[in-house]
Amino acid sequence: MKLIHNIAVRLSMALLPVIALWAMVFYFVIVDEINDEADDLLESYAEQLMVKKLSGKKLPVANIMTDGHYSISEVAESYANSHTGMEYYDADFYIQETDEQEPARFLKTIFRDREGRCFELIVATPTIEKDDLIKTILWWILALYLILLLTVIVTTLVVFQKSMRPLYMILDWLNAYTPGNSHGRLSINSDIREFRQLEKAATDATDRSDRAFEKQKQFIGNASHELQTPLAVLGGRIDWMLDNDTLGEESVGELVQMKRELGHIVRLNKTLLLLTKIDNGQFPDVTDIDLSAMVLSQKELYGEIFSSKQITCSAQIPDSPVTIKMNETLATILVTNIIKNAFVHSPEDGKVTLTLTENELVVENSGDSPLDSSRIFERFYQGSKKEGSTGLGLALAKTIADRCGMLLTYSYVDGMHRFSVKF
Repeated sequence: MKLIHNIAVRLSMALLPVIALWAMVFYFVIVDEINDEADDLLESYAEQLMVKKLSGKKLPVANIMTDGHYSISEVAESYANSHTGMEYYDADFYIQETDEQEPARFLKTIFRDREGRCFELIVATPTIEKDDLIKTILWWILALYLILLLTVIVTTLVVFQKSMRPLYMILDWLNAYTPGNSHGRLSINSDIREFRQLEKAATDATDRSDRAFEKQKQFIGNASHELQTPLAVLGGRIDWMLDNDTLGEESVGELVQMKRELGHIVRLNKTLLLLTKIDNGQFPDVTDIDLSAMVLSQKELYGEIFSSKQITCSAQIPDSPVTIKMNETLATILVTNIIKNAFVHSPEDGKVTLTLTENELVVENSGDSPLDSSRIFERFYQGSKKEGSTGLGLALAKTIADRCGMLLTYSYVDGMHRFSVKF
């Protein structure tokens, strides 16, 4: 989830209880205000009725639809003494004219005349439907919540996008960064201290990474160059000793084993040196490469080399040549390593399939179980150790693909290891 989406969700969740609490308070305040107005009206009407009753004047006709309903009844002294003061309450009132029950506000009080007789006065006036009020408030609160939420989110998005622009600049710069590749200096020109600190931390970290990468490249390159001469001398000495007729059979066997292991070291050294050259960008020349011819050539070559394994190899190549612009040496290494890997790791009587299209080369070979896709392109990773394998072939192919803007991926489908190069 993006940061802005997380903020929007949190704002929505934070606004909901706030609006709900505000709605409750608003409802009770409105109801209290309505009751206060109704109570004042009832008190005034009750006072008028008591004055007319005590003065002997004619009382008005009780009609809740006009002035209000009232009833006056004589009560006992004991009842009057137990019901002092004014009592307000809400209840439904039956209106004969409409034959309906309507909500009303009631006032009940006790008063005495000059003879000391006690009377109970009940006054009623129509009021609002509280259920209707609740529904109306809920609908308006919901509308208010949605409008407020939309306003807050839009405002937050605009402010966030503008305020967080330096952060996105840093993220884009870091995503485009690759150790050893030339990249412009990061400059966000922000007045915010935290962003300036983040900019400095990012540039310092990439500078350290570049220095470490350069030292690593220099070390590997220098070590590979320095090893070439002693390895060549050592190989020559072993060949000279093998030509010596005085050696016994056991000694010759040991020397042959030494020569085999030395050959592995020489191939490993050459591969490391090649990786260093690729990392240093020492293959700048680009030309049109006929992939169709290259794939067919490698198919025939490794089909003959591994003919003893009885591998069935098929190729699906378009009739028209498939060409790409690429360094010829790198293209040869890329195609060779992937196809060779398929033949090397296929079992006896296995199957290898080569498929070439306008924008993709797919190499498949049979296998018992999938490999670790997260590590298969790491240097020196080998799912199963094979004689003559340095563990750098796929790593070298991955490096070339990345350097040339291609996508090399691995998957395992229906008992087949599948390597795909998209260009």
